[in-house]
Amino acid sequence: MSAGGGPHLAAGPWFTPFEPQPLADELPERFPSPFDEGAPHALACRAAEWLQHELRAGQLAPGLPASCLDTTAGGKMFGVLAVRAPDGRLGFLRAFSGMLEGRWDLPGFVPPIFIRDAREQLEPSGEALVKRLMAREEAFRQSPERAALLAEHDALVARHAEARAALRATHDARKKQRHARRADIAASAGLSEDARRAAVHALDQESRRDKAELRRLEAEHDEARRTLSPQRARMERRLRAMERLRRIVCRALMRRLHDTYVVPNARGERRRLRDLYAGDEPPSGAADCAGPKLLAHALTQGFQPLALAEFWWGAPPPAGGRAAGAYYPACKDKCGPLLPYMLEGLSVAAPRPFMVPTLPPRPLDIVFEDEWLVVVDKPEGLLSVPAKDVSVEDSVLARLRARAPGATGTMLAHRLDLDTSGLLVAAKDARTYAALQRQFAGREVHKRYVAWVEGNVRGERGTIDFPMRVDLDDRPRQIHDPVHGKPAVTEWHVLERSQGRTKVALFPLTGRTHQLRVHAAHPLGLGAPIVGDRLYGHPGSRLHLHAEALSFQHPATGQRLTLERPAPF
Repeated sequence: MSAGGGPHLAAGPWFTPFEPQPLADELPERFPSPFDEGAPHALACRAAEWLQHELRAGQLAPGLPASCLDTTAGGKMFGVLAVRAPDGRLGFLRAFSGMLEGRWDLPGFVPPIFIRDAREQLEPSGEALVKRLMAREEAFRQSPERAALLAEHDALVARHAEARAALRATHDARKKQRHARRADIAASAGLSEDARRAAVHALDQESRRDKAELRRLEAEHDEARRTLSPQRARMERRLRAMERLRRIVCRALMRRLHDTYVVPNARGERRRLRDLYAGDEPPSGAADCAGPKLLAHALTQGFQPLALAEFWWGAPPPAGGRAAGAYYPACKDKCGPLLPYMLEGLSVAAPRPFMVPTLPPRPLDIVFEDEWLVVVDKPEGLLSVPAKDVSVEDSVLARLRARAPGATGTMLAHRLDLDTSGLLVAAKDARTYAALQRQFAGREVHKRYVAWVEGNVRGERGTIDFPMRVDLDDRPRQIHDPVHGKPAVTEWHVLERSQGRTKVALFPLTGRTHQLRVHAAHPLGLGAPIVGDRLYGHPGSRLHLHAEALSFQHPATGQRLTLERPAPF
């Protein structure tokens, strides 16, 4: 079926024509950059909406339901490329990133880039070798001999620790006794000077005997470890050698696999994948993303690329940061060096970065002010502080300082995201700032946010507690990382349910970047992105997140200051 119409004679099994055909003024003048942070071109969105309609219908391919994307393993990135076919018709190609349910090929989706025959000759034997090495390594790691040696070593360490602790306890008791006897000697008026010196000398000798006893025990322990430690060291060296061999084989196999990828560009040139990456080492999965697959197929089959769109479908990945149906620019780590080469020969527009909106220079809404501090109701779309690259100077801090040009000490005690509105407190002097900072660091400031989230949240209240960190490959997005993340805790309860959305009160107990947005969107949290969230959900007129209440101890008066400002949505 054609996109939007009846049957057609396809230009190959991967091409879907638009019906009706787009008008000339609906086509992009230049190929939009795949790294655009804004929405894709309307023509690519039209193709994406057609594919999303098919996915909603529940069918990926014959015998493969779209529900396979809703598992805890997460969904998949899909892509569409609007093209002009060799016969002049306009339509699109579609692709998925990597493999889907263990398959590189699905009917209707373009094939992978690699040379199939070369990979089929290489991959089975290479994977079998790697699996044998992994099995040998795991067998040795779990071997009875290694387990017995580790258990013996751990038991020896435990016995030594217990013996040291017991001896130190004995020595501590003796030391206390010596202190008491020294005090008695010093207080005794009936002792001669020679007798006093002899008594003190005897106590010093006891102290030296204790130290010698500890040295003998440590020497015995060292000797016991010397007989056992070399055996353990030899075993650990053998294990590390196995790990090194596996890594060397894996790297060699990966290099050979990468050499099965020959990448075309719009000039008709071809290069090895490894030649496009610094250090000759492409990241894992390079050239398997949807974008490179689509461009490679178009360029080798005579299609003219017009516009690209990539979107996520299915459950979020374990780390979070993706929402079903949302568009995302091409990834920088894998596709950054690759796509610019593939597009050489096409007229490509410059990437559109996210632009901070320009707000009219109206006065800030002052909620509270005295000689020590000021609290404002920050509007959505205004930075808390000027941008790091000085591209945008307008901010709450800049406007506060403009109100009092002679006052240079104004400092924000905390920050709100660009997209978040609500109460923000600033200090007018260093002492007030330091006092407020101590309260924020000590979790003595009570904050309440209100948000509308997509969907009906399960339950009525709860606590979200999982660590987060910045996504190094996709700043400024934050992701869940149980190993390297920092603690992030949010309490919440439901306020209202209406028309498939839920209004919640959020109480952050920590202050991580985008904490509430991630805790709302991630399956370990509410599993419901905040309405209008361009980073973790779907963009809208605004982010429906507002800091509506703030309570803290006034640094100068000592009184509890509680302020509220209802959400504008």
